[in-house]
Amino acid sequence: MSGRNYVLIWLGIFAALIVLLVVLRDILLPFVIGMAVAYLLDPVADKLRRWGMSRTLATTILTVAFLIVIFLAIAFLLPLLQQQIVNLLANLPSYFGTIRDWAKPIIERWMSELDPKDVERLESAVGQFSGRAVQYVLNLIGNIWAGGMALVGFFGFLFITPVVTFYLLRDWDMLLKRVDRWLPVSYAGTIREQAREMDRTLAGFVRGTGMVCLVLSAYYGAALSLAGLDFGLVIGIAAGLISFVPYVGSIGGLAVSVGLALLQFDEAWRVAIIAGIFGLGQVLEGFILTPRFVGDRVKLHPVWVIFAVLAGGSLFGFVGMFISLPAAAMIGVLVRFGISHYLASPLYHGPRPSDDRDEPPPGGTA
Repeated sequence: MSGRNYVLIWLGIFAALIVLLVVLRDILLPFVIGMAVAYLLDPVADKLRRWGMSRTLATTILTVAFLIVIFLAIAFLLPLLQQQIVNLLANLPSYFGTIRDWAKPIIERWMSELDPKDVERLESAVGQFSGRAVQYVLNLIGNIWAGGMALVGFFGFLFITPVVTFYLLRDWDMLLKRVDRWLPVSYAGTIREQAREMDRTLAGFVRGTGMVCLVLSAYYGAALSLAGLDFGLVIGIAAGLISFVPYVGSIGGLAVSVGLALLQFDEAWRVAIIAGIFGLGQVLEGFILTPRFVGDRVKLHPVWVIFAVLAGGSLFGFVGMFISLPAAAMIGVLVRFGISHYLASPLYHGPRPSDDRDEPPPGGTA
C-alpha cells in the first residue's frame, strides 16, 4: 500500500472520530471523566501492583478512595460554596450600583468634553459591543451546560463515571497491549516513540498541571478567606481551578478580588494584602509548583492552550473543554514530529545542486 493510501486511511479515521464526537457529545461526559481519572490513577495502580497486589484489588482500593475523597470534598465544601455563591449573586446589584455611582462623575466630565456626534457614535458602539459580548458569553455557557450535566443527568453521571473509571483502570495495561498489537509493523517503532512523547506531555500537563491547580485552589481559597474577603473561598477555588489556562486564573482572580476588596474595605493596606496574596501565588506557582510537578515536559504555547479551551467549549460544550487540552497536547507532538521531518526533507532543503563536472564547459561542448 502506498504512503498516499496510508494518509487517506488516517484522515478517514480522524474524520470519523470527529463525527462521533459531534453526534455523541451529549452522553460523553461520564466516559471522558472516567477515562481521565483512570489515566491519572494508572501510575498509582502500577505501583501497588509492583508491591504485590492484584490489578483488580489495586483498582478497587483506588476507585473507592477516589470516591471517598470526592464525596468528602462535596460534603464539606458544597454548603460553603453554595452559601457564598447565593450571597454573591444577591449582592451584585449593590456592587454595580456602587461602581456606577463612583464612575458616573468621571464619565460625565469626560463626555462633556466630546462633540455630541462623537458621544452618539460612542454610545452606539458601546451598546453594540456590549450586546455582542453578552450574547457570546450566554451562548458559550449555554453550549457548555447543554453539552454537560443538563443532558447527562446528575444521577446518571454519578453512577456511570465510577463504573467507567473502575473498568478502564483495571484493564488499562491490557488495552494498551492490544492496541500495540494492532500497529502497522513498518511504522510501529515510530508510532510507539510518538505515543511515549504524547504520554510524557499529557502526564506533565494533566497530572502536573492538575496538581498545581489543586494546590493553588487550596492556597487562594484559604488565604482570601483568612484575609476577610467576602466570597473569598469561591473566588480562590475558581481562580486556582482555571489556572490550567495560562494567566487567566491569576489575572481574573486578582481583578475580581481587588475589585471586591475596594468595595468592601476602606483601608488601603487590606486591599494591598489581597493583591499580595496573588503576587505570592504567582511566585509559588512559577518557582516551586510548576518546576516540581510540571517541569519542561509540557511544550504547549499559552496562546495554543487558550485557543484550544475556547474552541473545545464552543464546539463540544463541557465535554469539549475536557478533551481540548489532551487533544492540543497530542496535536502539538504530531506537529513537532512533522516539522522535524520537514526540516530534514528535500522539500525544505530544495533540489541538490548539480556537480560542476556534469555541467557543459562554457562556449559549448569540447
